[in-house]
Amino acid sequence: MRVLDLDMDFFLTDVCELAAEGARPSLKEARPWEEAEVRRFLEENCGLCRERPVPGAVFVTHDGALGYWEALLKRGALTAPFWVTHVDAHSDLGIGRPGPAFVLESVLSRPPARRVDLPRYIADQKLDEANYLLFALAFCWVSHLENVRNPHSRSDVPERIAVYGPGGEIEALQLQSSVSRLIPALDYHEPRVGYRAYADFRDFSADAPYDFATLAISPRYAPREADFIARLFREYIRESAQ
Repeated sequence: MRVLDLDMDFFLTDVCELAAEGARPSLKEARPWEEAEVRRFLEENCGLCRERPVPGAVFVTHDGALGYWEALLKRGALTAPFWVTHVDAHSDLGIGRPGPAFVLESVLSRPPARRVDLPRYIADQKLDEANYLLFALAFCWVSHLENVRNPHSRSDVPERIAVYGPGGEIEALQLQSSVSRLIPALDYHEPRVGYRAYADFRDFSADAPYDFATLAISPRYAPREADFIARLFREYIRESAQ
């Protein structure tokens, strides 16, 4: 199955620095795309259609996608592993705080069937919008990950999980921990996940329809003048409760 996972910070003229808690970036940092440009990307690049909306949701922060996917998995609407197209100015794989260490050393030391515990990870401040996709990989939910980047995005895939191809590009992601190397009984042979990044979004075109589509507003990464994008996006989805 296929999931389209968008962030509003993709639809900006530049990448904003993380704003203070409760604040928003200003238009001096970046401006939102025009409405016609947003619609063109959703329709021509992603294959969305207002006449045929797909199930989906809008979140305040991007880690909301993880809980949404968990709810879909529990009721059998989504099956893992699934394909993720991540349209975002950031990889959300753990660069910055809280970083990848907790996932790679603590989560991976558990059997895969016992890794999913979102309330605990949130309460312990280990899970947030900057690393939620790393958790999804650790849960063995993702079969292939595409990252369609903002043209001004900076490389932010943790080196510890990057697998490079012969041309020097990252072609896969492989999670591994030092614990599993020291204790073979805790080596659960993490799957290699295919990966492709699109530095130029114009090179991206979805090659099959999506089963679900979601958008994160990410207020600390996007000015409030971009909030109209969430309204536009809702025209392409049937919002489903978690």
